Amino acid sequence: MNLDFFIAKRLIKSGDDKNKISSPIIKIAISAIAIGVVIMFISMASGFGLQNKIREKISAFSGHILINNYDNNQSGLTLDSIVIDSTFYRNFKNIDGIKNIQAYATIGGIIRTEKNFEGIIFKGVDQNYNWDLFKPYLIEGYMPKFSEKRNKNVLISKTLSNRLGLKINDSFNTFFLRKNSNKPQLRIFKISGIYDTGFEDFDKNYVIGDLKIVQGLYRWPKNAVGGFEVILQNFDEIDGKTIAIEQETPPTLYAQSIMDKYPFIFNWLQMFDFNILLILVIIIFVAGLNMITTLLVMIMEKRQFIAIMKVLGSNNRKLQRIFLLQAVYVIGIGLLIGNFIGLGLIFLQKQFGLIQLNPATYYVKIAPAYINLKHILLLNTGVMIAILIMLLLPVLFISRISPVKVLHYD
Repeated sequence: MNLDFFIAKRLIKSGDDKNKISSPIIKIAISAIAIGVVIMFISMASGFGLQNKIREKISAFSGHILINNYDNNQSGLTLDSIVIDSTFYRNFKNIDGIKNIQAYATIGGIIRTEKNFEGIIFKGVDQNYNWDLFKPYLIEGYMPKFSEKRNKNVLISKTLSNRLGLKINDSFNTFFLRKNSNKPQLRIFKISGIYDTGFEDFDKNYVIGDLKIVQGLYRWPKNAVGGFEVILQNFDEIDGKTIAIEQETPPTLYAQSIMDKYPFIFNWLQMFDFNILLILVIIIFVAGLNMITTLLVMIMEKRQFIAIMKVLGSNNRKLQRIFLLQAVYVIGIGLLIGNFIGLGLIFLQKQFGLIQLNPATYYVKIAPAYINLKHILLLNTGVMIAILIMLLLPVLFISRISPVKVLHYD
């Protein structure tokens, strides 16, 4: 066993004596580190969880990257069509990390019932649409299955169903206005499923149905669509993949990531990164100050031991290393307790959703909690290293302890 570690271990055991001045101070330091770790875990889990959940919701409606005609506007409605060409898809085989490319088209309409009416955006998709991102938000019914035949089944949001008094298997009338036509077109749809994302901007507007309905309303040919949604395997690669896809698209089309399409949302999400970092820095600083005080008390309490060790030939660096090993033990206990409590609270939130939020402000009803092994390792390693760096200053006090003065007066 390393001699420094052996001595540090014996000093730690001797510090358990309740009559020692350092005993309650060490407990306070451990508690401060544990509480700080709990707060850091909660801030990271809630911040990253909210970012991921909102990204998932936007991706469920828009994919990760949108490919549209330059003539289309930002309202979410299709103005001009894109003719599907087999070479269009072939170009993207050179780009790795693409999970799916799915066609869509949108058109504005008005749902009319006996007692009420609502303006909506009807989004048409085809049989190649990937429902994986959307499935978590289906609360009732089933996803419509589209094929070569026109399908009148649609998905409607819980918000719209409540406003219009509609439920599963109900039919409703929808009126559409085509470009260059003043005569409304009536279509009758049947509700196969009801979704609820808690994202009001989408829930109050979107009805999802068959792409062939939109093609018929616009009088497009079968190979014409409004645009394409690109689903990536890894969201973190969205910037690079957007540039790569833009380079492969025809000059009449442009690729736009959802981060560029909804900048106000993603700019708001990026603020969470700064807030999380600020919380981490403040808590580590406070925990470090507690450890500095604790270490100074431990050094003062063991000054006779330090003096004797110097007389026996130990240098300052060796003694500093011994006390830093004691600090590692105290920090480690605090981290262990903090991890147990913090991860336990995150688990309870994920399982039971104890903390709820206002969806009008945060876009989610239940506070999401997300943390992975990488975050856990980085947090624990970062706290340990940061505090130890702060402790390099107080251990220098050991060099100022004179064996002659200490042994003479003590």
